[in-house]
Amino acid sequence: MKLLTVARDLGRRKARERQQLFVAEGVRTVDELLRSTLSIRGVLIGSQFDENPRAAGLNAMIAERSIAVERVDFREFASAAQTDSPQGILAIAEVPSWSLSQVELQSKVRLLVLDGVQDPGNVGTIIRTAEALGATATYALPGTVDLWNPKVVRSGMGSHFRHPCIVGTWDELDSFRASHAVAVWGADAAGTALTKSDAPDCLFLVVGNEGAGLSAESRARVDRLVALPISSAVESLNVAVATGILLYELRA
Repeated sequence: MKLLTVARDLGRRKARERQQLFVAEGVRTVDELLRSTLSIRGVLIGSQFDENPRAAGLNAMIAERSIAVERVDFREFASAAQTDSPQGILAIAEVPSWSLSQVELQSKVRLLVLDGVQDPGNVGTIIRTAEALGATATYALPGTVDLWNPKVVRSGMGSHFRHPCIVGTWDELDSFRASHAVAVWGADAAGTALTKSDAPDCLFLVVGNEGAGLSAESRARVDRLVALPISSAVESLNVAVATGILLYELRA
């Protein structure tokens, strides 16, 4: 099958889940992917890419890894692109098979759990922040935007290729908790002020939907609700910003 056809198809979540493939679009994202250990099926290049100052370097990296390349014209590339001003390069790669069983129980574990977080930009930023601040992995519950949505991948700026991103349910988290001493904290404006000193070594931090907050399923499982002390004049923070501050305070 032609890479152009595959790239177009992977704009749909069902196609990504069925084929276990994702699209990484743009010069920086493809560069990060080429430097990773993930398996790359092929690279689609549009005519506009030839004018990019980083074209020669990326072409050399692609050739070095013997990755299949398909060249198309401007309009064809635009039909597969997810950006308003496509840079003319995207790669198709295999979704890594990370799972909860692979989470290493080090001296401290910080598993970030996304409960119905739906904005792709927020989730991509959260994944990049999770990697930067030492979270063990990011775990997406049902209702959360697809972690391999092209916009999420682009906002993650390469963190998807190194930081474990896992998709699952509370049943799997419950099984993990049954065999490990894990505390579950949920982020909520009505919670108590977060202090690093009383954070347990093994912790699940659950952050909820941008508008509705934590789901009933998550609330039923949390041991403690935690919040950030902010000015009374401000109702709430963006979920990605709040998550970043929380992870900074809890960094192992």
